[in-house]
Amino acid sequence: MRCYFLLSFILTLFGTSTVAATDKPTVLTEPSPALSVEMAEIRVPQGFTATQVATQLGHARHLVVRDNGDIYVNLQSLSAKGGGIVALRDVNGDYVADKIAYFGSSSGTGIGLFQNYLYVASDTAIYRFALKPDELVPTAARETVVSGFPVQNSHAAKSFAIDEAGNLYVNVGAPSNACQVRTRTPGSPGQRPCPQLVTGGGIWQFSALKTKQRFPEDGEHFATGIRNAVAVAWDSASQHLYAAIHGRDQLDSLWPAHFDAKANADLPAEELHRIVAGGDYGWPYTYYDPLQMVRVLAPEYGGDGRKLPEENHYFSPLVAFPAHLAPNAIVFYHAQQFPEAYRNGAFVAFHGSWNRAPYFQAGFNVAFVPFVQGEVGANWWTFADGFAGDVPPKKPGQARYRPTGLAVSPDGALYVADSRQGTIWRIAFKGAE
Repeated sequence: MRCYFLLSFILTLFGTSTVAATDKPTVLTEPSPALSVEMAEIRVPQGFTATQVATQLGHARHLVVRDNGDIYVNLQSLSAKGGGIVALRDVNGDYVADKIAYFGSSSGTGIGLFQNYLYVASDTAIYRFALKPDELVPTAARETVVSGFPVQNSHAAKSFAIDEAGNLYVNVGAPSNACQVRTRTPGSPGQRPCPQLVTGGGIWQFSALKTKQRFPEDGEHFATGIRNAVAVAWDSASQHLYAAIHGRDQLDSLWPAHFDAKANADLPAEELHRIVAGGDYGWPYTYYDPLQMVRVLAPEYGGDGRKLPEENHYFSPLVAFPAHLAPNAIVFYHAQQFPEAYRNGAFVAFHGSWNRAPYFQAGFNVAFVPFVQGEVGANWWTFADGFAGDVPPKKPGQARYRPTGLAVSPDGALYVADSRQGTIWRIAFKGAE
């Protein structure tokens, strides 16, 4: 999520702390409150249906669906109902959660399943719980997989992906906008080299099979130059790691001699990349211009919107999404329920912008990117929309819903989590029902 300094500071202090008794679950026998048809309506393509699984769960971030259909959601902050993780189960087969349980003494963003373990991330650590067959709430003690991630006031969310071999890839966001000498100060130059790249602004690799690892000494600095990649995913088909990266902010207010409000609303791209070992993706020295379709020097490093960086050093994105949409989740679709056009492609959840004023904010939707044999195919398109409401918001807080998590269930349905009202949707293709 983009920088809200006060909110991030509060979450750093309280959202990841250990709270006594929250490992004891709170189980509800009915969803709260009861769902309504009106609340469930979002726009999806013809042939698809979107229904609510649950709502008012808390500030939902990422989610995952177990083989038996149970859903687990990591919450941005500890719930008043007890715990920072919520588990949901549909008992009667109508795809609405009949049992809702809160547990865990941490909150955060990333969540995943691997070898009968549920992995969850706080802003400073990765944990796991052993899951017994058909157990909704884990009874096993929580284990620490990796700890020691830095406390930071911006881009603190830890998202992650796990490959089939048990490699754990963790996003460690950069703790600033553009690595300026004086952060977010007009005209302040960028630091070169940027010291924040030593322990941030990249992807680190650990083992999901080991516990008690420490950052950074027990990990490998897998890739760098990544401002913040809340959306990370391992694609089992191509055997590659992918990330959608949040671009930098405030070009006009920090560098008014080169950029006006319209340029700030349009620049830079949100970048979708295949992440490779040793790769450098350009932050903070560069950004990708989606209008010129070229990578340019950042103004903190002598750029004026046209100057180019050194050649063949930074990757160009597979897709250059419009500016400030905040891609917060990515999931590859390898199921059979959706039509053929969706096979092996990627869904991307856009949390919505804050940095387009005085223009309307944008995003607040789920897009689809076709892939063919591991490469981006045709142009991407908006798959699910209407989350923000009938009128585009001027501020992100005015949006009705903000998509922030994605998961594909064993039956091939797509699940979407919302951070505003804690709503979970199930999107299915009617021809497969």
